[in-house]
Amino acid sequence: MQTGDVISRLPLLAAGLALLLAACDTQQDAGKEDGPFPALWEIADSEGTVEGWMFGTIHALPDGSKWRSAQLDTVLRDADMLVVEVADLENGEDLSKLFEQLAFDRPAGPIIDRIAPEMRGEFEELLVKAKVRRTYFDPMESWAAALALAQVAQTGKAENGADRALLAAFDQREVVELEGAREQLTIFDTLPEKEQRDLLNAVLEESQQYDGEIAPLAEAWLAGDTERLIALTRRGILADPELAQALLHDRNADWALQVENLLSARERPLIAVGTGHLIGERGLPALLEQRGYRVRRVE
Repeated sequence: MQTGDVISRLPLLAAGLALLLAACDTQQDAGKEDGPFPALWEIADSEGTVEGWMFGTIHALPDGSKWRSAQLDTVLRDADMLVVEVADLENGEDLSKLFEQLAFDRPAGPIIDRIAPEMRGEFEELLVKAKVRRTYFDPMESWAAALALAQVAQTGKAENGADRALLAAFDQREVVELEGAREQLTIFDTLPEKEQRDLLNAVLEESQQYDGEIAPLAEAWLAGDTERLIALTRRGILADPELAQALLHDRNADWALQVENLLSARERPLIAVGTGHLIGERGLPALLEQRGYRVRRVE
């Protein structure tokens, strides 16, 4: 397998990180007649006037996943703009080039030396699944190897991700990026090597969950089970305080400022970002409430 073969299949944040960060095909999902549904929030000003909505996304799902609800479809109709982490998910060639630019400029030695001994068995299993030699990952920086291995481990498909479906629904309306591809990947690229290795080993540990048709994260997302999502996304990768700060808390703080600016305009946005950014005491809903908005879960 050539380098581009694995890279071209990478979502910007692979499925092992999907609820952190981080769509159905372009045909409309008929949805389910009954719940539960993924979490949806309404944002209102201090007087109760609806200013926008927030929806937690996931970047990969199994074929046939049903998650669109009548209420979400109403929001998709009423929202004036879509706000996402990265807008240009369909430009695989440019994303691959960007990944290659960042992933190989500071090689860190043999990949096996960067993997904890207890995780090497998982690594060998993913090598077999990817059909590549061990040395394939040696030129990659540790963060890049982590994302590539997470892509290999995932059971869902990026083309079924909710983010792509929402972008398709807004193809004739304004789409605003909170980060963009380069900024998002640069967050990983600038992590200290120790944290990159922690990320790599956490991805390998979490790959043990991907042994069925649907991963626990996707299952909890489809059910709108935010308590379970909090539990699942606060272990593994985000159990590391430095990774949680860089990959979650710092970004949430930056996004809250951007979202507040968007909400001050006349247009009503739908903010659609990885569900991990919307849950817990430091999630976007909590940060907006601190700024005086009324945020309530409506689904």
